[in-house]
Amino acid sequence: MTAAKIVLGQASRHQALAAALLFLGATVTVGGALVFQHGFGYIPCALCLKERLPYYIAIPLAAATFALAHRGAPNGLVRALLALIGLVMLWSLYLGVFHAGVEWHWWAGPTDCAVAGGADLTGDLLSSIDAVHPPACDTAAGRFLGLSFAGWNAVASAILAAIALGAASKPGRRQA
Repeated sequence: MTAAKIVLGQASRHQALAAALLFLGATVTVGGALVFQHGFGYIPCALCLKERLPYYIAIPLAAATFALAHRGAPNGLVRALLALIGLVMLWSLYLGVFHAGVEWHWWAGPTDCAVAGGADLTGDLLSSIDAVHPPACDTAAGRFLGLSFAGWNAVASAILAAIALGAASKPGRRQA
């Protein structure tokens, strides 16, 4: 048989690169949210905190997927992990679209939106109060090019899901 076939082939460089991009993209996205929270005093609302959960799952998954793909792990394992990351990022996309819809008043948000905490009330109390931006799920903290943080999260999640699911659909290295 001269034709190449996949027999428990190894992960491809494309899959390793995709895992690295997923790790970097997820880290930068959630890192940006943390910079706004800790660097600029924005307290995340309940939906903002929920939107971070998929990233906290995707980041270590992407790191493990990259390590496995880079070491030539079985193609099926790497593809399954990439598909799992894709599903996690689709969940993140749903959360981002839902939150953006709440901000645009297309539908109601959760009733527990005002219970997110995180204000640092130690030290100079008056300065701390002035630096705190109270959380509200139905009010965007700001908009850039017409999209709020939730909207940009939806865009980032869609891109990351497409990368993950696209890489998961590609076969690994062929063995002769």
